[in-house]
Amino acid sequence: MKVKDYLLEKIAAGTIHMTLVDPDKQTPEHAAEIAADAVSLGTDAIMIGGSTDVTQQNLDETALAIKALVDIPVIYFPSGAHALSAHCDALYFMSMLNSRDVRMVIREQAAAGPIVKKLGIEPISMGYIIVEPGMKVGEVGKADLIKREDPMTAVGYALAAEYLGMEMIYLEAGSGASAPVPPEMISAVKKVITVPLIVGGGIRDAVAAGAAKDAGADAVVTGTLVEADGYLKVLEEVIKVIKS
Repeated sequence: MKVKDYLLEKIAAGTIHMTLVDPDKQTPEHAAEIAADAVSLGTDAIMIGGSTDVTQQNLDETALAIKALVDIPVIYFPSGAHALSAHCDALYFMSMLNSRDVRMVIREQAAAGPIVKKLGIEPISMGYIIVEPGMKVGEVGKADLIKREDPMTAVGYALAAEYLGMEMIYLEAGSGASAPVPPEMISAVKKVITVPLIVGGGIRDAVAAGAAKDAGADAVVTGTLVEADGYLKVLEEVIKVIKS
């Protein structure tokens, strides 16, 4: 089964949870331990990626270590064409729609396309939309951040992505964000699109995760929380509320 079909099948049964690990933030062995812990708690997929300092070496080593311990999809969440791993099951082939830099909108994708084809990685087309505060990904991506009180701009980008044929929409507040994407924005986007809606950034506890789910997120991503000591209890609570 293709990874996209797996995700769609899971989403059809309810909101899913995905765990994001940054290959620059820990050793490959520790990343694999985090992934295994997340799987034991019920996460549905592992994402690998970061806004900075992702290299071919740490990406490949992290993907291989995780694949050795888990049997759910491992999806690359790319920062550019400079590092692409055949050891991942799929990658989000995504355009940062509200970037001022055409490189982030299409040129990195054009550079990556032939490599993805050669490596045989499954691409999942995605419209990537950066919301305040945006954090490092907004800075690196030169995003015109969508203001938290402006859901209609997010709606416009999401509809444009779907109409252009993109298979998923991702609303991103940025790793380590002080606040997640507002529920009102999630709800507004969900009401008008027919493709899955992924939400991430600033989701640090079960309350925030539950709010994203209740607002209509088809998938909730948590990453920063697994970088902290003692993350297991919080991760368990997050996944429990998403699955309830």
